Amino acid sequence: MKKLILGILSILFVTSSFYAQETDKEKEVQKSHYNINKFRQLKQELPTPNKQHTASGAPGYEYTQQQVDYKMDLVLDDENQKLFGEENITYHNNSKDFLEYLWVQLDQNMRAPDSKTPDIKGGGPDVLYFPSKFTKQFMGKPFQGGFNIEYVKDAHGKDLDYMINRTMMRINLPQPIAPGGTFVFNIKWWYNINDYLSDAGRSGYEAFPDGNKLYVIAQFFPRLAVYNNVEGWQNMQFWGRSEFALEFGNYEVSITTPKDHILNGTGVIQNPKDVFTRKQYKRYQEAKKSFDKPVFIVTPEEALEAEKGRAKGTKTWKLYAENVRDFAFASSRKFIWDAMAVDMNGKTVMAYSLYPKEGNPLWEEHSTRVVANTLKIYSKHTFDYPYPHATSVNAQRQGMEYPMICWNFGRPNPNGKYSERTKKGMISVVTHEVGHNFFPMIVNSDERQWTWMDEGINSFVEILAENVYDSELFPMSKYPKNVVGYMSGDQSKMAPIMSQGDNVFNFGANAYAKPAAGLFILRQTIMGPELFDYAFKTYARRWKFKHPTPADFFRTMEDASAMDLDWFWRGWFYTTGNNDIGIKEVKKYYVTDKPTKQAEKMAKRYGITVDQLPPSLYLVSENSDEFSSDLKNKKPEDFSILKDYIEKNFSEEEQKTLKAPKYFYELTFEKPGDLVMPIIVEFEYEDGTKERKQYPAQIWRHNDREVTKVFPASKAIKKITIDPDEQTADVDLSNNSWPKNKETKFDKFKKKQIKG
Repeated sequence: MKKLILGILSILFVTSSFYAQETDKEKEVQKSHYNINKFRQLKQELPTPNKQHTASGAPGYEYTQQQVDYKMDLVLDDENQKLFGEENITYHNNSKDFLEYLWVQLDQNMRAPDSKTPDIKGGGPDVLYFPSKFTKQFMGKPFQGGFNIEYVKDAHGKDLDYMINRTMMRINLPQPIAPGGTFVFNIKWWYNINDYLSDAGRSGYEAFPDGNKLYVIAQFFPRLAVYNNVEGWQNMQFWGRSEFALEFGNYEVSITTPKDHILNGTGVIQNPKDVFTRKQYKRYQEAKKSFDKPVFIVTPEEALEAEKGRAKGTKTWKLYAENVRDFAFASSRKFIWDAMAVDMNGKTVMAYSLYPKEGNPLWEEHSTRVVANTLKIYSKHTFDYPYPHATSVNAQRQGMEYPMICWNFGRPNPNGKYSERTKKGMISVVTHEVGHNFFPMIVNSDERQWTWMDEGINSFVEILAENVYDSELFPMSKYPKNVVGYMSGDQSKMAPIMSQGDNVFNFGANAYAKPAAGLFILRQTIMGPELFDYAFKTYARRWKFKHPTPADFFRTMEDASAMDLDWFWRGWFYTTGNNDIGIKEVKKYYVTDKPTKQAEKMAKRYGITVDQLPPSLYLVSENSDEFSSDLKNKKPEDFSILKDYIEKNFSEEEQKTLKAPKYFYELTFEKPGDLVMPIIVEFEYEDGTKERKQYPAQIWRHNDREVTKVFPASKAIKKITIDPDEQTADVDLSNNSWPKNKETKFDKFKKKQIKG
């Protein structure tokens, strides 16, 4: 009851202030318009829910997805830098549709001599031209990349008709695959492996001065495109940037390499005794019991000895992986290999690192520990990591992810010394690429269409994992301030996050930083960690080993939190708007029991006289002609109206707990920015103490330009600051304080640099 009465008192205090927002000006006649309110629902933007993708954001009872199993025999030709492959593919049609043809991705064709990728890229003479790029562009000698398809046959050895359209191949089936049916076929192929340091790319080899090579091989085999109930066939061309949409399946892969190579890849090595020495095999087994620190499987001394020679003969590595969406591997005679066991709620998962001596001491000190930390923190926020290992491979100028394995940059100087910047970059890329095991390798979103669903979501969880690994090197306080520079720029030249990956202007900021910052704001400021973490984990668990869409993410976050976030998704993801909230004006008010001009307007509105209004207290601005100096010494409880009310409705004990405010401030907030955001206000009093108040974003629902609030205080306010910790990516802090901060020349220079 006491809370109710105090609420009534608050209403009495602010009555006249509320109506002070009314003016005597005649309202201008506005033209009609569609609903442009920032808080309208996302009805038009989101697809209609159905039996596959429900209104709650969960998979429906009719949800289906295809399965594709691969058996591959590969040969890595280290002498000629070629890769040869034969693959047997079993396609499972789990949909309810009859499939007349299959679409296969041929990603290596992006490097074919007749590739159209170079033709869509602009640029003048002020770009870098590596030797291979120079000869390709200006001398008519392009790299002879791309798949050489030797045959496509059915399970009985009969040739299948096929057509290649750049990076996609359509296999024309002799008869449609019925729902629930399977189709088995074989492809034989080979291609020239590219030197990725000179020819770029996410896959290829790195050549060392002594002739040794380090191979990171991915996107290396013809892979089935996704067929689902949202897009049908996801057969968009691969232009080199927007990544992949892939089906889950089981892989049996045999890889023949030079005898002195060390290799790891997606899946578990099935014949470790055949490919390791006895000592290495023993350490390989012992590593599974080392939970506190990494141990060597292949020592630096063994790697150094191997890279000095060229062993004759070959050996074959056999790997097997279940329920993965892709396969990749790394191979070199230069590899050092260390390992550490990770306890995943009673299940042992291995954290591995493979790196040449050029990576030390940095990699020996950090890589495997970072892998282990990433698995733990990501699992905490999603689900227990389900695969047997996660491997980090050191490859120069790389940062790329595949199931259970990834390539990561970061090397010290030749003398072994490295800067904090190098260390920070290396820890970041390892965390990020290992984290991709969760998004999109398990929560299998469509990277070709929605880059932010893997890069942006992953970058957000990366923030949490890095902070746990080293809070000083990765302080949480830097977020979301890291996107202010990007969002301060000319947004007419940007693209919304909800854009197909090939069509955005600033790929790093748009696909990585901005969605990550948005999720950070949601967690830390709008929803709070408890609500956010539960909803986020619900999304991850609902969609692991499935194909989610953006709508599934948006709907699940709301469904599991009881928060209407449509306003946030629309502003942050569907527009290029930015956030700028400022303090327009602050007025000081005093209490009186004499009816004011606003009381007269109120009475007129209700068709009564002022005398017929209920007994009330009113707020009067010290700048109005209704103000008298004697009000400065008046307290609310000095007026008989309030005093009598308190005596009648509160016991003596309750009266002792009441604290009537002495000062009243009318705060007018303006919003030059296009986004709506919560208003975080810090009040600093004359005695040096501080207090904070956060108004929800819905405060802007009736006025998208400015809002007014009355703030009661028992002490005089010396300073008011909006967003003091820079939690909302406000692009202009010059209007965030009252009294207004005096901007120095240096401040103006910094602002110009950020916007420039």
